[in-house]
Amino acid sequence: MSRSSDSSGLTRRAVLRGVAVAGAAALIDPGAGLARADSSAVFSRYVGRVAGGDTGVIAVARPFSLVGVEWSAPARAGIELRTRVAGGGWGPWAAASVLGHGPDRPAHNNRRFGEPIWVGAATDVQLQSASAVDGVRLHFVTVGGPGPGPGPGPGPGPGPGDATAAAATLPLAQPMLAAGPGQPPIIARAAWAHGHAPPRHAPEYGTVKLAFVHHSETPNGYGAAQVPSILFSIFAYHRYVRDYFDIGYNFAVDAYGRIWEARAGGIDQAVMGAHAGGYNTESTGVVVLGSFSNAAPPPAALGALEQLLAWKLALHGVPALGRVSVEVSPDGAVYTAFAPGSHVSLPRIAGHRDGDQTSCPGDALYARLPSVRARVAGLVGTALRLSIVAPVAPVSPGTSVTVAGRLTDLSGGAPVAGAPIELQQLIGTHVETTIATVLSAADGGWSLPVTPVANMLLRALYRGAPAAVSDVVVIALAPAVTLSLVSSAPLVVSGTVAPAGPRVTIDLYRGRRLVASKTVAAAGGNFQARIKRPPPGRYRLVARTAASARYAAGASPPVALVL
Repeated sequence: MSRSSDSSGLTRRAVLRGVAVAGAAALIDPGAGLARADSSAVFSRYVGRVAGGDTGVIAVARPFSLVGVEWSAPARAGIELRTRVAGGGWGPWAAASVLGHGPDRPAHNNRRFGEPIWVGAATDVQLQSASAVDGVRLHFVTVGGPGPGPGPGPGPGPGPGDATAAAATLPLAQPMLAAGPGQPPIIARAAWAHGHAPPRHAPEYGTVKLAFVHHSETPNGYGAAQVPSILFSIFAYHRYVRDYFDIGYNFAVDAYGRIWEARAGGIDQAVMGAHAGGYNTESTGVVVLGSFSNAAPPPAALGALEQLLAWKLALHGVPALGRVSVEVSPDGAVYTAFAPGSHVSLPRIAGHRDGDQTSCPGDALYARLPSVRARVAGLVGTALRLSIVAPVAPVSPGTSVTVAGRLTDLSGGAPVAGAPIELQQLIGTHVETTIATVLSAADGGWSLPVTPVANMLLRALYRGAPAAVSDVVVIALAPAVTLSLVSSAPLVVSGTVAPAGPRVTIDLYRGRRLVASKTVAAAGGNFQARIKRPPPGRYRLVARTAASARYAAGASPPVALVL
């Protein structure tokens, strides 16, 4: 199964914190994979201060399909917008300053962004706010697509049982895994991206402890053929305006009961999204396309949402009912009411507002979540949990390590014996390759030895019915680095790097303070460096190698030096 790629190295949190989170491009060559992004469909216009009331008509030079609002102050604003095609009637007012999630790597500034509002086609926009808002800027996305924009409501649409027929003419995401009630048809990302929506960064993997339900603030009444344009517009806003790695949501559900793959990285993986500030590492996110503050979500959308959640949660061994404790990540804590590092109890199927300070997913959809949880729990049936553990600390290349885990029944924890467990490696552009298969033992346990020659991303898979997947774990390899003092006057050091690498950096510390650094070539795995002699005192020297696509960073034992 193809995935996207990136040139960054193995993520620090995967190696040092020991969680199953990995910048998957640790396994690919630098510069490979991601196409150069084209942001020509995105443009902006500065508005300035909106001093309460409305702005009057803001004519936009180019037609647009989506608009989002940025502002500087106050932190909480009440901005609404509406649009029209020049000479036509205005559409409804839409809440445009809803907060709740931000980029995968948030910028530290005072800019605020509302949710993007898809409008189909428009040339004019108008803003209104009950109180003054400063530093307002509008961001527009122009995307071609069928139809002139939102028209009459879609009516009841196909029922939830007709989702297969609704998606029959579109490519489906792979693989097919029979978890929960069975995998519903999930339309592949290619059906809306068409190869023109390259992520900025390779997928990162976390864990699935709960699912967040969102709405998109997309005006209701869009046509079925407009959904690819809606998804592409949201992607462009998230990717080019907000600097997300990719579209923020893992999945999308439309009014017609169709389920869409959103963020790249694999429908069967615990792909980290950017949909719920503070909780992305431990959740999956589903957006229901539409605005449900007042309007009820269509029955077809609710039915598809329930089928998707029953499959996805069961696949990862997560119960649909009850609550779970999750840790608020520091980079997303600003969107929550909690301090960074707080442990918060949330429903296993949560509305976005349960965790973040937002009105999402709208009052009407949020009110239906209790019944959604009950129906999802009734759909799941038998579910399994598959675990995986691997060494956390980096190991030397060629070292044999053991990867292990257990397969158990989710409801009671009973072991599942005699099940074929596949150990899969994520390689290249995220093709999952089975490198070994082992039968689970009487206690449900399994283990396999692995001798990596480079960084590895691994997961376990049970393909039976019901299927189960583990999280992704990292086995990181670090070169062995030695350092010795050749001379103190002049100050000369030498050392080795195995396996050989192109460069090594020698750091000179006095206490905890870095005094000097020098990077030199390490031809054939050997290096020597002359360092400017510092003032008299006690020092220590460390030689280190940088992380690469092949290896994690390596470091020598410190060498004490008294001058």
